[in-house]
Amino acid sequence: MESIKRVFVHLSKENSLPQCARFVQSITGHFCSPAEDKVFVHCNLENNKFLISDTEFDGAEKLLLKRPSFCPIKHLDKTQADALPMEILTRGVDVGVAVLVQSVNKKLLLTRRTATLRIFPNVWVPPGGHIELNEKFFNTFLKEILELLGLTSALHSFIICLWENYFLKGDTVGWLKVVILLLVGSQSSVYFEERLCPDECEVSACTWLEPRIVEAIVGAEDGVSGAEALPSDLPTSVRVTTLRNGSAVTEELPISIFLSKAPAEGPDVERVSTGTKYALQLWLDTLAQQPE
Repeated sequence: MESIKRVFVHLSKENSLPQCARFVQSITGHFCSPAEDKVFVHCNLENNKFLISDTEFDGAEKLLLKRPSFCPIKHLDKTQADALPMEILTRGVDVGVAVLVQSVNKKLLLTRRTATLRIFPNVWVPPGGHIELNEKFFNTFLKEILELLGLTSALHSFIICLWENYFLKGDTVGWLKVVILLLVGSQSSVYFEERLCPDECEVSACTWLEPRIVEAIVGAEDGVSGAEALPSDLPTSVRVTTLRNGSAVTEELPISIFLSKAPAEGPDVERVSTGTKYALQLWLDTLAQQPE
């Protein structure tokens, strides 16, 4: 059997012994009532296990854990669960990190996942990835992001929250516990843009968004019908850097792409992911507390 190379979620409720989270259980729902979708928990990475508990423990951080109201795992019935392959049911829940990279001129970096990826193709998200074994909390991962930006250090970074991310469409299934980390860089978005070196196997485009566009994206809330009223001064397009065969091409994409909502059924569309919208709202909240 192939050795496990990733860190998985372990749960402890009411001081019980930590147990590896099962793929078909909602982690948020494990700590709150079925009607709720968010709860404060304590968590830390220790001994290659990402431990989440409802009680304090040494080295833990208290963070908000949230899932979308329409999270498929929340509404998964026994028939659907029994239909999942055994290798899915027994694999546990991966841990990943999404890094909100803010430039010194207060723009935020988003990347578009490539069309060939099995989970969330063509969806706009922050840069991120899995936590591998033996990483020291997020230090190793943060170092990789800094290298992506051509930096050796950041002004500061801190964890904002946890997001429960579940994907179920046809025979494609995935689940990732995402730790949302904010990194404030010491340079402008132009400086970063000239030095970005993403992996084309995973990233097909990048863009830096200003707060007014981020506010509009957050307003296009998934799972809520109807369109939000947009500011009259909102641009009609967003400048992105598209990666093609080793070259970077600057082009304009209609802003409507970034305001698209997750479809209730049928094929997915190019859009900003639901978890990313939640993270963007948290970023806007931090901007209000940052010095001018």
